[in-house]
Amino acid sequence: MSILKLITYPNKILRKKTNKIIKFDNKLNKNINNMFDTMNYYNGIGLASNQVNINKSLAVINIKNNKLILINPKIIKKKQKIKIKESCLSIPNKIYITTRYNYIIIKTNNNKGKILKLKFKGLLSICTQHEIDHLKGKLIIDF
Repeated sequence: MSILKLITYPNKILRKKTNKIIKFDNKLNKNINNMFDTMNYYNGIGLASNQVNINKSLAVINIKNNKLILINPKIIKKKQKIKIKESCLSIPNKIYITTRYNYIIIKTNNNKGKILKLKFKGLLSICTQHEIDHLKGKLIIDF
């Protein structure tokens, strides 16, 4: 696999809303694998596609060897607001206080196109919200 170039703030690519994925093919799987490799290389727990200059609604997460692929994710339920310290690979060496939800339910596709409904809480919920914000062109400095 490959390590992709990480886009950092203030690059305008980070502010663009990503395009919906409609093709679930080998190119998508290659992007997913490269994103996991890139995220691991930079010691991250989540990575959105626009952080590596891929204009697709795709994010990967790996928390405690729980690998997740989020394609066209959308939050459909959220509850229990919390304040949290967050950092971002695209804004290195900075920590921000953000408000997130401790519990969310999302709809997303897997890499075969199947629609999934997933429930997350705690760090997994926070990381998922962070990556979905990236896909919408929103950064943690916007809080």
